[in-house]
Amino acid sequence: MRWLATQGHAVQGVDRNPDAVALAQAFGEVTCADIENGPWPFAGQTFGCVVVTHYLWRPLLPTLVQAVAPGGVLIYETFAAGNETVGKPSRPDFLLQPGELLRATESLRTVAYEDGFEASPNRFVQRIAAVRLVHQADVPRLPLRAD
Repeated sequence: MRWLATQGHAVQGVDRNPDAVALAQAFGEVTCADIENGPWPFAGQTFGCVVVTHYLWRPLLPTLVQAVAPGGVLIYETFAAGNETVGKPSRPDFLLQPGELLRATESLRTVAYEDGFEASPNRFVQRIAAVRLVHQADVPRLPLRAD
């Protein structure tokens, strides 16, 4: 949130920890909600950009993808299978399986995707940048002008 806010973007975040929410409010609007055990606090809303880092809750993946507005982008990075060999997280519940992020975002157009090992600190990650295409019906028609 901090980086996006310093780039001039209006930022909205969510966390279940009230202390984290209090700290993050310096950078934008923050909602305190438990998105794993409660309702999605942004039901019916879409965003120009959805950013997820170091977080995986599989039941929420479809909701996050649906929250990307037409013409919007999803940027997602988290730990992948193999990370159990170099550190935490190590539980399979928190590690993406090969190709899992690609499958979860197949309704979007993938712009960039990586799945592999990174050093310093050592970790296995998957990351994706994907956009929701704007369908022709969603594009406003401008009057043509002949000069």
